[in-house]
Amino acid sequence: MEIPLSAPYGRPVLAAAVLVALLAWETAQPYFPLFGRTRERARHGVLNLALGALNAAVVALVFAGLWLAVTQWAAVHRFGLLNLLASDLAPWMRAALAVLLLDAWTYGWHWLNHRVPFFWRFHRWHHADRAMDVTTASRFHTGEIVLSSILRVPVLLLIGCGIGELALYELMLFAVVQFHHANLALPERLDRVLRLVIVTPALHKVHHSIVRAESDSNYSSLFSWWDRVFRTLRLVRDPRRIVFGVEE
Repeated sequence: MEIPLSAPYGRPVLAAAVLVALLAWETAQPYFPLFGRTRERARHGVLNLALGALNAAVVALVFAGLWLAVTQWAAVHRFGLLNLLASDLAPWMRAALAVLLLDAWTYGWHWLNHRVPFFWRFHRWHHADRAMDVTTASRFHTGEIVLSSILRVPVLLLIGCGIGELALYELMLFAVVQFHHANLALPERLDRVLRLVIVTPALHKVHHSIVRAESDSNYSSLFSWWDRVFRTLRLVRDPRRIVFGVEE
């Protein structure tokens, strides 16, 4: 799955708040006994977060300005679906449609990362984490971030997305992505209800399984319904038997 580390407005504060809350939850009620010692967990988390910070810097310095320019150009020239429909949509409807379309692209990009060998060479760095916790949400190869950031340019143009709508989507996305990577589990009934709408820890644990048939499923990042629509949803009866990582 692609996790763009790039929202230009308000994201650092939200990301830090969600991260701290989920780290506390993982500490109090860990689902898997991933780490033998505190030092081991700290090293794992620092390395993942440092990589996330590096990727965020690359995006902020290289791509954020480009995305802003592209969205402004599309608005001025009334280019893209949302700009063509602007007179027919209330602001909240436009924002909702933008989030929906951006998430559909994220699903498609994630699927491609598993299906195209060249993309998988980068994406497998994310799956190689054998101790998946909330910090794994920040663990992405910089090559994947660069590729996804470049491919996002034509997507923004075709959608006609505004920079504020992109920021809204990324704020929602990153909060949910941190949540479903966390080393925790919800009560089954609550997880069942939530996964009707968003990706939950139970769903995403399957996606990080070392068994390729299982990791090639559950590609959704924010909204879970894409996996139902495209028949890539997979559940397991006992998530505790899942082993994280990649075979190669």
